[in-house]
Amino acid sequence: MSKSQKEMEIVLIGAGIMSATLGTILKELVPTCSITVYEKLDQPGEESSNEWNNAGTGHAALCELNYTNELPDGTMDISKAINVNEQFQVSMQFWSHLVKNGILSNPDKFIQPLPHMSLVMGDDDVAFLKKRFAAMTANPLFKGMEFSEDPATLMEWIPLIMQNRELNEAVAATKIDTGTDVNFGELTRMLFDHLQSKGVNVHYNTKVENVSRTKEGDWELKVRNRFSDQVEKHPAKFVFIGGGGGSLHLLQKTGIPESKQVGGFPVSGIFMVCTNPEIIAQHHAKVYGKAKVGAPPMSVPHLDTRFIEGKKSLLFGPFAGFTPKFLKTGSMMDLITSVKPNNVGTMLAAGAKNMSLTKYLIEQLLLTKEQRMEELREFIPHAESDDWDFVVAGQRVQVIKDTEAGGKGTLQFGTEVITSEDGSVAALLGASPGASTAVHVMLQVIAKCFPERMSEWEPKIKEMVPSYGLRLMDHPELLKEIHASTAEVLLSGEKVE
Repeated sequence: MSKSQKEMEIVLIGAGIMSATLGTILKELVPTCSITVYEKLDQPGEESSNEWNNAGTGHAALCELNYTNELPDGTMDISKAINVNEQFQVSMQFWSHLVKNGILSNPDKFIQPLPHMSLVMGDDDVAFLKKRFAAMTANPLFKGMEFSEDPATLMEWIPLIMQNRELNEAVAATKIDTGTDVNFGELTRMLFDHLQSKGVNVHYNTKVENVSRTKEGDWELKVRNRFSDQVEKHPAKFVFIGGGGGSLHLLQKTGIPESKQVGGFPVSGIFMVCTNPEIIAQHHAKVYGKAKVGAPPMSVPHLDTRFIEGKKSLLFGPFAGFTPKFLKTGSMMDLITSVKPNNVGTMLAAGAKNMSLTKYLIEQLLLTKEQRMEELREFIPHAESDDWDFVVAGQRVQVIKDTEAGGKGTLQFGTEVITSEDGSVAALLGASPGASTAVHVMLQVIAKCFPERMSEWEPKIKEMVPSYGLRLMDHPELLKEIHASTAEVLLSGEKVE
C-alpha cells in the first residue's frame, strides 16, 4: 500500500467524536489528504457523543472510584486512574492547540471548569477514600485534591447534598477544582464544521451496509442513502469504523482475523434530570459515589452539574437498562445478529460468567420512579419526585472477548481498538472513558495503521500534544506548564452560570 494511495482514500464511518478527532488529526498531519465520512443520521454527534447521551465528565479519574481499587495486601492500586488521567491530558493539549490555531473558537461552548468530587458514607468506605486520597495526592497528576470528613466543610462544598442530612454515619469526600464538564456533542459538531471547511466530504443519511476486501486487497464499502434507497459502492485504502455500538457488525463484515472471538453486550442508561431551577442552582460539581456491592463498574452513581444548550443542568444516575439494540437508533435484532459461529462460544462463556450482571440489569429494569427517587435521596435527602424527570442516555456496547487474564468470554470495561495486521482497517469498540480519551486513542490508531509515516509526523504531533511519548507524572515541570497553558486557553473565557 503506497503512501499516496493511503492518503487519498481515507474513509471514516460514523460522525461521532472519534471520527471527528481522527479526521482533524489527519488533516493537521497531511492537509492534502482526502477524507470521506459516512453517517447514517442527519447530523454529527447524535449517538454516543451527544451531550444527552454522554456523561460529559471529562474523565480524568479525579472522582471515579472504580478507577482505583484496594489490593488484598491493603495497598491502593491507582494505575488505571493514572492512565486515564494521562490520556485526558492529551485531549486537553490537543483541544488547546486547536483553539490557539483558530481551528476551534469559543471553547466555553464545549468545556467548563467544574470541581470533581468523590463522596462516600460509612466507616469502611471513608477509610477506603482516605487511603485512596493518600495514594493519589502522592502523584503529581492529582495535585490540589482535598479530603474532608468535616460536616461544616462538606456543607460548603456540596450544600444540596449535606443540607437536612441526618448524620448517623460517617461521611467523607475528596474535591479537586481542576475538573471539567465537557459537551462532547458540541465539540463533535464544531470539529465537523472545521473538517467540512477543509474539504472533507461528509455524507449524512447514508448507512454503510458492508465493508469487504477487493481482489487487490483494498476495501469496498456498500453504502445506502436512507431517503432515496440508492446503493453505491466506494473504494477505500484505509477505513476507520467509528460507529459506536454499530462498529461491531461492520468489523465482523470485514472478515479480518482480529474480528474473530469478539462479541458485544449492550447496556443502556437512564438519567434523572432536575426540572427545578432553584435546586439546580444549589449544586456546582460532579459528585461520584461508590457502586453498590455486586453492581458493575458502569453503574457508579453520580450527581452531575452539566452545561447543555447554554444553560446549567443537573443529572443523577445512571440507572442501567437493557435493550438488544447496539445504538439508540439501532435494530432490536442487533444482539442476535452479532452472534456468529466464530464468537458464539465466547458469548456463551460470557453469559455464564455474568449471571450477576444479568440479575442486576433485571432488577434495574423493574425499578419504579419512587425506588429510583430513593437512590437519589442517598445524595439529596429530601428530593421531591415532581422536580425530576427521566432521560434515556446513549447505548453502550461492552466488548466481550477471550483474554489471557480473564479466560474465555471476558467482559471488558473500557475502550478498545481493533486493527488489521496490515493497518488498512481499524475499529473502535467499547465504552467509558471513551470520548474523554479520544485524542490518545486516535493517536494510537495512527501509530498502528501508519507506522511508516510516524517519524515524519512525530514533530507535528508533538506540536499538537507537547507531552506525546512522555508520561507527565514523570515530568512534573512539564505537567505544571501544560496545566497552566491548557487552563488559560480552554478555561479562562466567560463561564456559563
